[in-house]
Amino acid sequence: MGSRLRFGLLSAFPFLAMGVVVLVDLAVGPGFGFLPMMALGPAFAGLVGNMRRSALIGGLALVLSLLLIVYDGQLGERRGYTTLISVGGVALAGVVATAMRERREAELASVRSIAEVAQRVLLRPVPRGAGPLRVGVSYTSALAEARIGGDLYEVVTGPSGVRVLVGDVQGKGLEAVETAAVVLGAFREAAYDEPDLTAVGEKLERALERHLPTEKFVTAVLAEVPLLSEDRAQAYATLLNFGHPAPLLISADESVRYAEPPARALPLGLTLHGGDPPRPHRVPFAPGDQLLFYTDGVTEARDHEDRFYPLDERAHLLKEPDPDRALDAIRQDVSEHVRSPLHDDAAMLLLRYREPTPPRPTPPEDTPPG
Repeated sequence: MGSRLRFGLLSAFPFLAMGVVVLVDLAVGPGFGFLPMMALGPAFAGLVGNMRRSALIGGLALVLSLLLIVYDGQLGERRGYTTLISVGGVALAGVVATAMRERREAELASVRSIAEVAQRVLLRPVPRGAGPLRVGVSYTSALAEARIGGDLYEVVTGPSGVRVLVGDVQGKGLEAVETAAVVLGAFREAAYDEPDLTAVGEKLERALERHLPTEKFVTAVLAEVPLLSEDRAQAYATLLNFGHPAPLLISADESVRYAEPPARALPLGLTLHGGDPPRPHRVPFAPGDQLLFYTDGVTEARDHEDRFYPLDERAHLLKEPDPDRALDAIRQDVSEHVRSPLHDDAAMLLLRYREPTPPRPTPPEDTPPG
């Protein structure tokens, strides 16, 4: 609503400005010297609309100026010529500015289209079901013009179970694409082939070291949910955290806690330069439980009082049966918390462990009459 109102005001402003000039000149006469202000109309015409609209407004301003010059008896005088030259010059400049704006908008549309294609290639749609899990994804880029950011996610089902990656690349926009492509490509291959998460993390490290010689890093959390058993007592998820915000675990009994790693570790791309690598750790993850992975664009979103978004206090919003709609509720709540565009990319991936479907009762066989 606000953007439509601003657009309407900008569209109407050239005509309002020229109307005010006409009324003032007719009311107080030429002595007030207000007539050159007619140039305000074509000056603001280029803010919205196309080149034809700017030319029409510029022509209207020239016609009105000429009529008022005749009415004021300034035709043939220096003031009259000065007014016409000023209005005509601004009208011409307005047309040129509109043409340049249209060209920049076309270039931006082309860049946006390329960015959208790159985003679709990098962040392929994740499966909505993987083994016993239901999956939901939400992604919001801080760069609305480019529609691409530095957060990444992937879900792969392999022999060892369902493996998940959620990460945040250093930097934003198109400059983060190369790093994200390297990490996602390495994960998609390693998640299926490697025997455990530690080996997957090592392969990601080697890929970053090999393809990105400059010092880039990625905070990331890897997860594995085995498909061997749906027994609540034996169900778990294994996490490997490379300096990323800890996932939020929502149990079936509605208790909420962060799945913190036993020790903090450096992000991907930095551990080869020193420091202990992360150690995998298990968290209970049974039928009815949920694991919410996210990037710091969610938890570091601040309101007008500089308070961070309290994600753990909003876990009740995830009760929506559909995982994507549940994440939409969180995303909407983050927007209401900030009340302004996000300053960082925000990605969320929700894993839900489905309750096992009870077996259908076998109907009793008909007993033949004795």
